Amino acid sequence: MQSRQTILPKRLAAPGPDANQLEALLGAAASAPDHGQLLPWRLVLIPQEARHRLAEAFAQALLQRDATATAEQVAQAREKAFRAPLLMLVVVDGGRGDPAIDLHERLLSAGCAVQNILLMATAQGFGSALTSGKAMKSEPLRQLFGLAPQDHAVCCISVGTVLSAKKARVRPVPADYVQSLDAA
Repeated sequence: MQSRQTILPKRLAAPGPDANQLEALLGAAASAPDHGQLLPWRLVLIPQEARHRLAEAFAQALLQRDATATAEQVAQAREKAFRAPLLMLVVVDGGRGDPAIDLHERLLSAGCAVQNILLMATAQGFGSALTSGKAMKSEPLRQLFGLAPQDHAVCCISVGTVLSAKKARVRPVPADYVQSLDAA
């Protein structure tokens, strides 16, 4: 677990997971906690032959945010759709099932599913990353994936063979993030 690190999608290449490895990655997500068994998240695979559609959504999202974006910036936005051999979108459904289970719990469940996928990718010898950004909330992306009003595009997960990695970052130690409640 401690060897997992983010490898940016531009540093990932083919080969990506084969069918059996992909099945294991997707199966790992099912171990996430899921209060009320809502399955409040889903994964949308984005195969290579559909990446041009995502590229166009990224470009349109950028142009909606910044009508003065240069042709180079638009090309860079499009290029993001083609980086990793395995790419999937994580969507959280904020309205499915029991309304008493709030969005925070649903997002936490999705986060656990994502972490399980990232850890499984590391165990399989792949690099991985999750990416997000303003395009996740854009209308072009929402339309491309047919998202309902209660759906939240949270992030993309990229998995592939590591071309290059940065030196592992220094991790925080428990003293940096653990507190104890006072008895008084």
